[in-house]
Amino acid sequence: MKAALSGVMIAIASTLAKRYPGFGALVASLPLVSVIAMIWLWSDKPDAEDMAAHSGATFWYVLPSVPMFLLIPALLRHGVGFWPALIAGCALTVALYATMTWLGPRFGLQL
Repeated sequence: MKAALSGVMIAIASTLAKRYPGFGALVASLPLVSVIAMIWLWSDKPDAEDMAAHSGATFWYVLPSVPMFLLIPALLRHGVGFWPALIAGCALTVALYATMTWLGPRFGLQL
């Protein structure tokens, strides 16, 4: 059920993006996965402290993903192919996630 719902959401976003790129991007940018994950987490274990920790960590992990959405269009506009641009964006995101995971706790972040 969880996987099917998630798949439907991705299909809706990509279908909308074919016809209305801006609207598809808006739908894709919504934190639907985070909200659904919080609902499932709450239904499995309704603990306010766990939920606060989860949502707080989610915020800090969103930040390293943002530069990918700047790098990919910049590379595409400079003639780099889609797949290399996507791989570069994903590699940047992985590197920034690793940096956040390493650096965050040193600044007192609960990740």
